[in-house]
Amino acid sequence: MAVRLAGIHRWQCLGMAGAAATVLMSATAARARVGIRPLFEPTDLQLEEPGIVDFDFQLGLIRGRDPWRVVVPDFELNFGFLPNVELDLDGSYALEGNNSSPFTQSHAVPDALWPSIKIGLFDWFDDEVERAWALGFQVGPKLPIARGSSGVGFEGLALLGLLFHGSHFVLNSGMLADPHPSPGESRPFGIEFGLDIHTPFDKDDTYTFIGELAAVHFFSSDPHQLLTTAGLNYSPFSYLDLSAVALLGWLNGSDRYGLLLGVTPKLRWLGTAKK
Repeated sequence: MAVRLAGIHRWQCLGMAGAAATVLMSATAARARVGIRPLFEPTDLQLEEPGIVDFDFQLGLIRGRDPWRVVVPDFELNFGFLPNVELDLDGSYALEGNNSSPFTQSHAVPDALWPSIKIGLFDWFDDEVERAWALGFQVGPKLPIARGSSGVGFEGLALLGLLFHGSHFVLNSGMLADPHPSPGESRPFGIEFGLDIHTPFDKDDTYTFIGELAAVHFFSSDPHQLLTTAGLNYSPFSYLDLSAVALLGWLNGSDRYGLLLGVTPKLRWLGTAKK
């Protein structure tokens, strides 16, 4: 069965080919930085219809434990392939400065590229109590695109979704094993837990509260992570989302705080989408 918790969107996006090309071309010239890895972002259980591509793109300014960082960009491409199958591509590219400015002595901090497949296994809906459950998973390799990184990694998530009186909750649990950040360094390895929340303020889902709770417990020497986000998603059209999200970190492995702005258009590809 296809997983259909309609209205769940992640908070990112804009211009497909240009951003992806920028990330890949720039990352090949960047060096992996020891002890730095991007934060885990819980995902949703929305599967795009066959023939639809959803491009999540976000830009922002983040204060790490010590330096500032400009995210340019964090992106996710979602291709609707089958009614219960979606092909995804996740990546992130950032410029990190020093303690006083993100633009002073900045250097590239790219993430590993994560091509993955998201599959909906089961969904159930009860009209009487306005409640729905859905189960799925997302899995794929982590590719080392930063110069100095090596070895193919892996990430997999089990996803449990609940729709209750219009609010969407998706529980994430899984594991990651990232590429080696540099020669001689062990790869980051740990387990992930997260919660993705969407609560609309109106019946048309024009304005929606969006929030996340994300945690990573590392078995490697990397510091553990605990992060919360909260923001507002605005959907002026069925094919476009705009968002603003604030983040706050609680553990040494997490960023301190930040602000992210996103835009998410939906497009048809190959002319196969249903009208």
